[in-house]
Amino acid sequence: MSLSRREFLRRNSLTGLGAMLTPTLLAETTPLTMVPPQIIAVIPSQTTPLAALGGSPIRSKPWPAWPIWNPETDEKRLLEAIRSGVWSRAAMVTEFEEKWAATVGAKRCLSVVNGTNALIASLAQFGIQGGDEVLVPAYTFIGTVAPVLAMGAMPIFVDVEPDTFQMDPAKIEARITPRTKAIIPVHILGLPSDMTRIMPIARKHNLIVIEDACQAHMAEINHKQVGTLGDAGCFSFQNSKNLAIGEAGAIVSDNDAFMDRCFSYHNYGNPYGTVSGIIGIGTLIQGTKLRLTEYQAAIGLAQLTRLDQQTTLRNENAAYLKAKIEKIPGILPYRLYDDVTRAAYHLFPFRYQPEAFKGLPREQFLKALSAEGIPCSGGYTPLNKMPYLSDTFKSKNYRKMYSRKQLNYDRYLENNQCPANDQLCQEAVWLSQSMLLGSRADMDDIANAIEKIHGQAEQLGLKK
Repeated sequence: MSLSRREFLRRNSLTGLGAMLTPTLLAETTPLTMVPPQIIAVIPSQTTPLAALGGSPIRSKPWPAWPIWNPETDEKRLLEAIRSGVWSRAAMVTEFEEKWAATVGAKRCLSVVNGTNALIASLAQFGIQGGDEVLVPAYTFIGTVAPVLAMGAMPIFVDVEPDTFQMDPAKIEARITPRTKAIIPVHILGLPSDMTRIMPIARKHNLIVIEDACQAHMAEINHKQVGTLGDAGCFSFQNSKNLAIGEAGAIVSDNDAFMDRCFSYHNYGNPYGTVSGIIGIGTLIQGTKLRLTEYQAAIGLAQLTRLDQQTTLRNENAAYLKAKIEKIPGILPYRLYDDVTRAAYHLFPFRYQPEAFKGLPREQFLKALSAEGIPCSGGYTPLNKMPYLSDTFKSKNYRKMYSRKQLNYDRYLENNQCPANDQLCQEAVWLSQSMLLGSRADMDDIANAIEKIHGQAEQLGLKK
């Protein structure tokens, strides 16, 4: 269609003025047929009442389901495992271990029943015991700290860098004492921790480094995958994880002697590799039973075929969404360290500042965002202040291993204050990894919903 010079100028003038006109003014003074599409797109988020106030939500269609299961491609190996009658650990588990090791770039992999027990086995085989201290970040899941307590060791909490959600390397050395034996950096939310700064500190003080990569499948620092940067790496394949098996985990390392001990430990302490003795002597080391099943491995092998492609899509959508929402006042998305070449995005996090939303409390923001069809969460509460620590200190074992001074709970809390983490726990907002498997239009829904709440925060705040 050819346009007259007058019509061309009129349309382009409208486009230029659009940036200066409020959506409401455009709606009142200009027929919608004359408003450019890019201007029309912002009108609903400003003029349509919030869903929390009785309006229509930005989104009503479902988000991508998780976990993903394709019967046509995924069930063949699973049915083979089930029909074989060989359900306990055998060839399929070994195949999964070999493929996971190759995927992350490690020499060896051992599968276990879950990520928590991957950490327990690793701590045990690096000799962490009662009386030892292990440095852990304050912003993490209980599954990081429970293994430390299972060993009879003492967790020492390191505060975080709020903009990255990760352990702050600058605060590590102040936590180190003669009893410190290990550091567990956690690549929390699938965002890599600052291993470039952590590893030199660990080597300087002769500390073992066990990476908790349970949420960080295929994340990279300088093109090297997390879990392979320390002495060992631990992964989880729990149902919500980016590679979902239901319940499972894995340990990876290039240390053959350590991996042999882990294998022996996960099979009751029976001989394996360099953990050997006189034939027929039986169990050699203290162990337990953590073996994976064949049908779990079959599920893992099916999920593994699409993990790389899914990780790429999550990274693309996360970058797109971050670029959109960081322009909204009061929304502070995560920061990746400069040497991160790929993240996993088990969660997409940002920090919420109520002062930019007319003082609207985070809890109300979360409810309003959910009402717009955007499922979300406020994330963790301070792990260093929960009652499980007091309960542990009262246990018979801890009272035998530690002095009364060391088990003074009030003193422990005082020495393990993490104020940056306290603030982060009040500000964080999470979106799940499966949402990042959607389309660009889905990411637009998230950004539009946040912008809609920002534009009407005052009305929402007035609601009783």
